Amino acid sequence: MIHEDVADREQERDGLFAGSDPFDIVQRWLDAAWKTEPNDANAMALATVNEDNLPNVRLVLLKEIEPGGFVFYTNRMSAKGAELASVSKAAAVLHWKSVGQQVRFRGPVEIVEEAMSDAYFASRHPQSRAAASASKQSQPLPSRQTMLDETAAITEASGGAPERPSHWGGYRIRPIEIEFWADGEHRIHDRFRWTRDDPQAQGWSVQRLYP
Repeated sequence: MIHEDVADREQERDGLFAGSDPFDIVQRWLDAAWKTEPNDANAMALATVNEDNLPNVRLVLLKEIEPGGFVFYTNRMSAKGAELASVSKAAAVLHWKSVGQQVRFRGPVEIVEEAMSDAYFASRHPQSRAAASASKQSQPLPSRQTMLDETAAITEASGGAPERPSHWGGYRIRPIEIEFWADGEHRIHDRFRWTRDDPQAQGWSVQRLYP
């Protein structure tokens, strides 16, 4: 839902930017990017901060776009997991160089439902599941062989079908801000920022920004 005070901007937000739901627009942009990006169109830079407010950023894969949030999965014992446990807020960027488009969003973060994490983990390749179970992500690793041996041991012990470990699962970013950017000639780009006061709210305000 778009607030009435910005409804007159609908005429300007045509083409790439058309729509009344920002999550639908992100999905549309991502679907289009899959046709041109050489690898992982759903790769996003995820930024978090630790308890000292020191920022950290890394690439993760956006796995689901929901009506009210963006979902990714990771090892909760990792640096990002510890940072999200300390400060449950994050920002992310999806950038598609092949089409000259970008989406940024930020907001509070919550852990997704256990059943949802179970279902996604079960959909992964068995070797990827074993590796996720073996990894003490972000901790020092003596050698690559150590990781290979631990992964092989888990594969054998599980009969080739590792179950999801308790330290691995999904997170949902519920944005209060989503910004769409598209490349323009002579650096006169197009930018629209959608904002809402509450991550549970349905209504958004939209504003065009200087590039």
